[in-house]
Amino acid sequence: MSSLAKSYAHQKYAFCIIDTVYSIALLLIFLGSGLSLFLEDFLKSFGLPVYLLIALYLFAISFFYYLLNLPLNFYTSFTLEHKFNLSKQKLQAWVVDQLKSGILAYILSLILILFFYWILSRFNQWWLAISIFWILFSVVLAKLTPVLIIPLFFKYRKLEDEVLRQRIFNLASKMQIKLMEVSEIDFSKKTLKANAAFTGMGKTKRVLLADTLKGKYTHDEIEVILAHEFAHYRLKHILKLIAVNSIVTLGLFYLIFKTSVYSLGIFRLDSLGQLSSLPLVFLYFIIFGIMAQPLEACISRRFEKDADLLALKVTGAKEAFISLMEKLAEQNLADRNPHPVIKFFFFSHPPIDERIKIAQK
Repeated sequence: MSSLAKSYAHQKYAFCIIDTVYSIALLLIFLGSGLSLFLEDFLKSFGLPVYLLIALYLFAISFFYYLLNLPLNFYTSFTLEHKFNLSKQKLQAWVVDQLKSGILAYILSLILILFFYWILSRFNQWWLAISIFWILFSVVLAKLTPVLIIPLFFKYRKLEDEVLRQRIFNLASKMQIKLMEVSEIDFSKKTLKANAAFTGMGKTKRVLLADTLKGKYTHDEIEVILAHEFAHYRLKHILKLIAVNSIVTLGLFYLIFKTSVYSLGIFRLDSLGQLSSLPLVFLYFIIFGIMAQPLEACISRRFEKDADLLALKVTGAKEAFISLMEKLAEQNLADRNPHPVIKFFFFSHPPIDERIKIAQK
């Protein structure tokens, strides 16, 4: 790995850890100082309906968190990417993206939290009902992402290379996948990294090719990376990941259900039904996420390895796969051979060098 890629990778890991610790610290201060209770009491003084009270409370804590996290967010998502020549995005475009992603995150979070409090007030075994709703919501969101979410940030256009387009459809047919569309997206306006994806569910299934692939990758290389994406579908990895995420969601809410009476006492809170308890729920999410991440990453790496093997079997394009990995590593400044601890916590895919060795065998 080049010194440039190593420096980029190490900074990304460091800032990821800093961001997590910083977020936990902010939540602990907000809960421990009584600011959360103060904000709840202040909003209640206006005599608002419950749903408006929840909406305003969520907006307030989201807005102040964003402001407090802005320097770190700006450095990691804008300055760092420009420093390593991985982005040419203008500052104004970055601000617009931040605004859109902030509004989108707020709307989705509000839907989930409104249902959280509604279920909490009506069911004794609320942890199970909330888990089921969140799981169904995530499945619906995955189905709608290609048609509602991604177009907010990128523009689709029909892939102009008809030869490549036909090869992709032929590959999909060979792997028994009903493909609805093959599109190119204007990835380069935000990042110079390369990517390709097979997204959506049912009638929203489509291939998305970043325009940063154009002119740099051969048809064989693009075909083998899409064979990898199609392999996930053939091996039912999507359904298996939904099952894994469902178990994690159930585990998280059951943990809150069983232990919240103790954690509420630490912060002098009466019940989860209080708005001022919401940051505590967020704290559970972060800490449980840290605990579950290595297991989820391990499962994901297993799936990615299986997808690589099937892609190589279907296409027989070993040399194209290896050259693809080499190019992706260089273009994306990938950490080709991370320390085992870094791999354990951060890598959802096998490292590049490991994937190349598997192909060579």
